[in-house]
Amino acid sequence: MRSDRLGETLLPKRIALPVFASDALSSVAYAPDEILLTLAIAGGTIAALHSWQVAVAVVFVMVVVVASYRQNVHAYPSGGGDYEVATANLGPRAGMTVASALLVDYVLTVAVSVSSGVQNAGAALPWVRGHEMPIAVLLVVVLTTINLRGVRESGTAFAVPTYAFMIGIVGMAAWGFARQAMGTLPAAPSAELDLVPEPGYGELTALAFVFLLLRAFSSGCAALTGVEAISNGVPAFRKPKSHNAATTLLLMGAISVTMLMSMVLLARATGLQFAEDPATQLYRDGEPVGAGYVQETVIGQLAHTVFDNFPPGVFFIAAVTGVILILAANTAFNGFPVLASVLARDGFVPRQLSQRGDRLAFSNGILILAGAAIVLIVIYDAQVTRLIQLYIVGVFVSFTLSQIGMVLHWNRHLTDERDPTARRRMQRSRVINGVGATMSGLVLIVVLATKFVHGAGYAVAAMVLLYFLMAAVRRHYDSVSAELALSDDPREERALPSRVHAIVLVSKIHKPTMRALAYARASRPSYLEAITVDVDPESTRELLHEWDARDIPVPLRALDSPYREITRPILSYVKDVRARYPRDVLTVYVPEYVVGHWWEHILHNQSALRLKTALLFTPGVMMVSVPWQLASSKGQEQHQWYTDTNPAGRSSAGPGPDLPTRR
Repeated sequence: MRSDRLGETLLPKRIALPVFASDALSSVAYAPDEILLTLAIAGGTIAALHSWQVAVAVVFVMVVVVASYRQNVHAYPSGGGDYEVATANLGPRAGMTVASALLVDYVLTVAVSVSSGVQNAGAALPWVRGHEMPIAVLLVVVLTTINLRGVRESGTAFAVPTYAFMIGIVGMAAWGFARQAMGTLPAAPSAELDLVPEPGYGELTALAFVFLLLRAFSSGCAALTGVEAISNGVPAFRKPKSHNAATTLLLMGAISVTMLMSMVLLARATGLQFAEDPATQLYRDGEPVGAGYVQETVIGQLAHTVFDNFPPGVFFIAAVTGVILILAANTAFNGFPVLASVLARDGFVPRQLSQRGDRLAFSNGILILAGAAIVLIVIYDAQVTRLIQLYIVGVFVSFTLSQIGMVLHWNRHLTDERDPTARRRMQRSRVINGVGATMSGLVLIVVLATKFVHGAGYAVAAMVLLYFLMAAVRRHYDSVSAELALSDDPREERALPSRVHAIVLVSKIHKPTMRALAYARASRPSYLEAITVDVDPESTRELLHEWDARDIPVPLRALDSPYREITRPILSYVKDVRARYPRDVLTVYVPEYVVGHWWEHILHNQSALRLKTALLFTPGVMMVSVPWQLASSKGQEQHQWYTDTNPAGRSSAGPGPDLPTRR
């Protein structure tokens, strides 16, 4: 796609919702599980009594965060999101902290979402069980391929399953509550089992009970992951960008809250039991169910309960849940590359991450995200319970700092604003962001206190490592820029060298050597000579004799090499010439072959490669490669010609009439 077609990739709200909100919407598939798993430590009674209260607390935080981010997208629509807010209002260090947290969170989003999707798919597809890791890796590869095709293409492909998931979950909840009202809602398959506390948790002190509730709350806050993605992706929306992004945020929040509360309340109504270690915690008739018991996810159990007389509904819920969890990773595939491109623009990551690929997607960022997620999936064997412990920290670091930054943003603008209406709007926004900062900060403290030793510490360590890596990259770019900057005296950079001393490297007399000599002579240097290395005295004598016999009008010097080295004698001679003529520019012409097959590179140009590498680090020396195309490279040249002159994929074998002919 041509660069001027970038506008065609912008998203309407109906496509932007599944693209940017699939992560947050899909969290309903595992956030209830995490709440019940944590509460199950103390037994089924605690889980039944307090799960809805924990869910309400999570919903309250989600409402506050969504309202806060609606202010962000209006104030900072350029796509930097939390990073831009923190950098502009709190400084570059806060910006790097937010960026490192978001980058880690995006990688975890892909790993957790895909692993959870595979795990849910196992409920309907028994052959998946035991092969979760390789299947998850394969799915990440498929998602990467789709996203490399472009944002709009991936959004269109993912829209149908995302809307199917929304309809399926909301429809199941509505039918479940309707059956409850009619008195026909059956008990969950696990309701007949007894959930016993884990050893040591039978009787909790008040402090331990509060800590357990806080830990369940921090696990349930997984439902908030992905909320920040829309603020990072505002440039991908159609105009008016900020308005459409804010509307999409509101829709995402409303749907997520509805689905989360519905699942938790239905689980309570059906007596659903869910244990971290079902083999030892779930009892039937006073005996543990044992290792043979297969515990389905919360949504899986609810589907079997609500649709007990309608099997197609069970399979539909299982299918759309597995698909949406996998597609939820697409949120990260849109957020990570955009954020990386902004960081690359600011010099905190390699600048290649700011370049768009053939389909106008940030291809390098997509590939890096996929590679990091695959590594995590392999290390943790695609186990969601282990991966989820690393989750949440990064997103609440970014939430907290960005909301504090927004409060400072409104404070700064209120000092200059005199219009009463605008001031009231800013003061209202400041209150919203202030509440958001307070809530996010409290949740961050809870998450760190309850999950640090369970795996969140690794996520924090990764953020710290990324922070220092970004700082090092920025220092390098700043150092290079300072070193390459022009001085105040323009004469220093415009001064011409006294002379040009040219050297042609010769191994034998053949066509590449003669071409290099011809090019060197055509450049009209002040002094021109050829040098060869005397590795084999007999071959060197023959070379000198042939040189004289052909009457080549360039002096040839043979350098001694008692240890049969090639690179060191040439470097020593070059440095000696530089020492004798420090104001001269020394140009070294290196003949080399151009080959067409990978295995030919092994057989040719090894000496030339070593010489070029060494000469690049020699001050005052200009290295010129003089290529000679071998017959095997001609097909490659024709292919390159076709690629360069037919970007739209035309079928013509040569250049069109409107294109210049190459020589």
